[in-house]
Amino acid sequence: MTYAIQELVIRDIAPIDTDEITGVLAAAMGDGPVARWLNPDPAVRQRYASAYFEIFAEHAVRHGEVYASFEGPRLTGVALWFPFTSPIPPPADYERRVKDASGSAFDRVRELDAALEAHHPVGPHHYLAFVAVHPDHQRRGIGSALLNRHHARLDAAGVPAYLEANDHRNRRLYLRHGYLTRTAIRLPDGPPIWPMWRPPMP
Repeated sequence: MTYAIQELVIRDIAPIDTDEITGVLAAAMGDGPVARWLNPDPAVRQRYASAYFEIFAEHAVRHGEVYASFEGPRLTGVALWFPFTSPIPPPADYERRVKDASGSAFDRVRELDAALEAHHPVGPHHYLAFVAVHPDHQRRGIGSALLNRHHARLDAAGVPAYLEANDHRNRRLYLRHGYLTRTAIRLPDGPPIWPMWRPPMP
């Protein structure tokens, strides 16, 4: 299925090489506020980013829903959703893989995971784990188009959505799309993370 917005094509993608998804996630988010808190050294962040995001890309392809934007054959943006309207297993071999993918930041990754888990809602919803646009293609409406693609389905089904915003710019984007901010998660000496909930829209 395709959904064209302006000159952008958004489509469900399966199967797809997860290397492409991982590349976009690492390029867009590998230097963000949370990534810098996890690992202050930019060289270390760059070395581990792909392996870290690969865990979630593979998990989304197997158990979630993946949307992507393309410019020609090139993947420019991606959204990874998990439908928590039924049980979903954790990523395969998560503990070992995340330890291998985080190096000296492993304890902070576990701290981050625990904080996110403590605030995650328990009722049925769809969870937006990541939405990322390659830096070369940002500020063109791709993020909004990716959100709209899945929100239309959620609204038709009466299903709410949940995510965590990790910077002010993303938070403003989500507010424009109907998300409501909950109490911020405070990481020790780290950036705030805002849990956000979106009720289905008429």
